Parts: sequence; C-alpha cells; structure tokens
Amino acid sequence: MAASIEHYQLPLPKIEGAVRLLIVVAPYYRQIAEAQIAGARAIAAEAGATIDLVEVPGALEVPTAIGLAAARGLYDGYVALGCVIRGETTHYDTVCNDSSRGITLLGLQGHCIGNGILTVENYEQAEVRANPDGQNKGGGAAAAALHLIALKRGWEARTVGDSASKPDIIRLAGELDGQRGA
Repeated sequence: MAASIEHYQLPLPKIEGAVRLLIVVAPYYRQIAEAQIAGARAIAAEAGATIDLVEVPGALEVPTAIGLAAARGLYDGYVALGCVIRGETTHYDTVCNDSSRGITLLGLQGHCIGNGILTVENYEQAEVRANPDGQNKGGGAAAAALHLIALKRGWEARTVGDSASKPDIIRLAGELDGQRGA
C-alpha cells in the first residue's frame, strides 16, 4: 500500500552565485553510504553546486563534524548522510534521536542542512531508500540543503522596510498561483 503513494518534490531552486556544499557521511554500511553519496553528488551537480566530502566514524559524529565546519564558515550548506539499522538493543534509539537532534539544533542556529541519515528496520529498507534510482534519500538531502540555502539567501538579500512594500513570500522554484515573473 505505501509503495503506491506519490510524494511531491519541489523542483531544484535557482540560486544566484556559487554554492559550496559539504557532505558529511558515516560510512558504517559502506554500500548504503556510497549510494547516498552518488545521489547527493548528482543533485549537487544538477544545481551547479560544488561539494567536499568528509567521513566520520558514525551517525553520532555527523552533527559534530557539521558544527566544526560551520564554525569555519567555508560552506553554504551541509548534507548529512549515514544509516542506522535497528538492532537488539536501545542503542538504535539513542543514535537516531541524538544525531537528528544535533542536526536540528544546528539548523535552528541558521545552518542549511539536509538530513539524509536513514533510520530503518533492516538492510533491505536501507537499500531501497539509498538507491539513486529509487527513493534517492541522499539526493533528497542535498536538495533540502539547496532549498534552505536559497531561502536563506533570499532573506539575506532583503533589507529592513522591504516587508512593507512586498509580500512575505519567497519563491524557491516554479510559480505561485496567479504569480507571473519575479
């Protein structure tokens, strides 16, 4: 039943100027990580973004690596990749919750992060989600980071007083109903 559900994806945003992404991946399940990276690289290339890649030991280290990079201000956005598969202990819950919480907290500090850390019950679920020709969650995480970068740049370009003369709508991609042109 769930396989027949269609998911809407925003078209990639058009971003003025160069975009630098950092992919931070925990390659504990190497084949899954490689598929995620391939998906993220393809979306970044489609958007014209350049990427760097770093590997960290596990999903818990992904937010820390992003935080360290963000403190240097070298990147416009970040793509968090990895895979956590449920095991026999509660360690799964800790890793899933804490890696997600760390990424969310960094996002709330203004960093543009696409979270592609898979949290699944088994390896087969991970394969489907990581496959660039399937669900492409690595590509989805890259797209999410790009959308946030576009949103952030749109707001940074506004000055105080702009809101009085313009509607509070920032279009990331496509046209809004009834809107024509920029």
